[in-house]
Amino acid sequence: MSQSMKQQHLVVYNSLTGSKQAFEPLVPGQVGMYVCGVTVYDYCHVGHARVMVMFDVIYRWLINLGYTVNYVRNFTDVDDKIIARANERGIEMNALTDEMIEAFHVDADALGCLRPSHEPRATLHMDEMIAMIRALVDNGHAYVADSGDVLYAVRKFSGYGQLSGKNIDELESGSRVEVDEGKRDPLDFVLWKKAKPGEPSWDSPWGEGRPGWHIECSAMSCAHLGDSFDIHGGGMDLKFPHHENEIAQARAANHGDFARYWLHNGFVNINAEKMSKSLGNFFTIREIGERYHPEVLRMFMLGTHYRSPLDFSDVAMDAAKAGLDRLYETARRLGLKQHSSDNVSDSFAAAMNDDFNTPEALAALFDVCRRINKNLDSGADVSADMAAFYAMTDMLGIVQQDAQAWFQAGDVDAARIEALIDERNQARKDRDFARADAIRDELAAEGIVLEDGANGTGWKKV
Repeated sequence: MSQSMKQQHLVVYNSLTGSKQAFEPLVPGQVGMYVCGVTVYDYCHVGHARVMVMFDVIYRWLINLGYTVNYVRNFTDVDDKIIARANERGIEMNALTDEMIEAFHVDADALGCLRPSHEPRATLHMDEMIAMIRALVDNGHAYVADSGDVLYAVRKFSGYGQLSGKNIDELESGSRVEVDEGKRDPLDFVLWKKAKPGEPSWDSPWGEGRPGWHIECSAMSCAHLGDSFDIHGGGMDLKFPHHENEIAQARAANHGDFARYWLHNGFVNINAEKMSKSLGNFFTIREIGERYHPEVLRMFMLGTHYRSPLDFSDVAMDAAKAGLDRLYETARRLGLKQHSSDNVSDSFAAAMNDDFNTPEALAALFDVCRRINKNLDSGADVSADMAAFYAMTDMLGIVQQDAQAWFQAGDVDAARIEALIDERNQARKDRDFARADAIRDELAAEGIVLEDGANGTGWKKV
């Protein structure tokens, strides 16, 4: 099947319309995708990991379909939380954000995520933000409050609430006017904050200050992708008010379509309760990495459709590891890795083209995995399935480690194990089978399984 034919089959769920739609980019063969990144004041947690992994899978699949993808994911590097954390630690704001961006990259790399095309930082796009705010003030969609802040006039934008499905009158009835902000309407939100003593600030037509959070993504996405682009993504928690406000700002300032397809991943639950920093029930990627290889976390996330809630638990992680071990065992048996991005199975392609359905894609991968093992046992040819196996694992970003090393990883004394294997081999040559069996049993009690083959004795930790 040609790349153009493959592209015609891609269907995505668009949060803006509340339905699945055939994906048709603005420019044939090219995709512009913006994903809301992190506010860099602390280490990334499981919720961040889900966004990172799922949009990495989407990025990989779009590339596999033959699209040239301009993938933009931002860093918010000026914010109340950042300023407070820098003050707590007694360091400059830029020192904190540089440290946290480096840590983010370490975590993303560990999860097997490809780097985006661009990773803009808010502090390096002040000119674009100020220009967008100026346009909104000039056309009456924003105003300067008595407080000195610049506010967006929500009721001036007729389409407000389309993405989130919220009624503007119901929003007003549930809101509370904070008179010290000088709002004309309780729904209005800040575009530019007047500078406070001791806080970082930038010069603007409205005096020294810094941008509000929402304007950052509107300005950075349009700066890198244009006034109209294809995909905007992020977590479900950002749909309102952040993404709703992004649309209102960008469309009112630029009169473009802004993003045409909106993709949102579901919430992460910890032991059946929504993960929240306020509840203290969250885990950083690094904390999880102390118990599981980061690829296990990636595998775990692939097992649930990106739009559905994700229930994190030790039981679920252990199940993900067991499944990943099965794939690595197949890779170990296959030996030399082969690649063929065009050779995924039809069922795998159908799953990925159906709104990036990774659980069904994994099922297709395991079907091929079972067939490979059956044919290896019988001595049948596995070359076609081997190419498909590695193509599909690459599309999902799993089975990226050395297969033999995967089973030998962990807190084990590899040198001691190898020495015991050598001793066992000598015992077998000497026909001292009691000693050979004793060594096997000793290692088995430690979770080390020996595997005798034509090329010698291998081992893995289970």
